[in-house]
Amino acid sequence: MDVRALGGKKTLWAWAVGTFFGAGLMKPGPGTYGSVAAALLWFGAMHLWQPIHAAWWTLAAALVATAVGIPAATIVARESGRDDPGHVVIDEVAGQLFALIAIPADWPHALVGLLLFRLFDITKPPPVRNLERLHGGVGIMLDDVAAGLLALGVGHLILLWR
Repeated sequence: MDVRALGGKKTLWAWAVGTFFGAGLMKPGPGTYGSVAAALLWFGAMHLWQPIHAAWWTLAAALVATAVGIPAATIVARESGRDDPGHVVIDEVAGQLFALIAIPADWPHALVGLLLFRLFDITKPPPVRNLERLHGGVGIMLDDVAAGLLALGVGHLILLWR
C-alpha cells in the first residue's frame, strides 16, 4: 500500500513509527508483518548483546515502543480517519517485544513467542478486548501490550513445564 494513496496531510515521524517503517503497509495481515519484523530485530539484537542484559534491553525496547507508539498511533488514526487503522503496527511491535522478555534467544522460543502473541492479539481474551475500547492511541497500543503480557506469561509457564 502506498501511503500517498490514503490522501491528506501526513505527519512523517508518526507514520514512520506507526507503520513501523512501512511494515504495516504490507498486505495481507499487516499486524503479522509488524510482529515478525519485531521478532527478527529482537533475534538479531539478542545475538549482539550478552544474555544477562537481553531481558532488560527487550523490556526497555518494549516500553519505548509503547511510549512513542501511543502518540504516533493517535496521529496516524486521526490522519487516516479511522479509530484503529490496520496499517498501524507499532502496537504489534510493542506487544511482540513484551512477549519475548527473558525468552531464550533461539528460533524455537522466538517462534513460540510469536505464535502466542499473535494468538492473544487476534482472539483478544479478557482483558485485552476491554483495553481495545480505550480512546485513540492508548486503546490501539494497550490491547497489544496486554496480549504481549499474556503471551509472556504463557511462554514462561511453558518454559517451566518442559
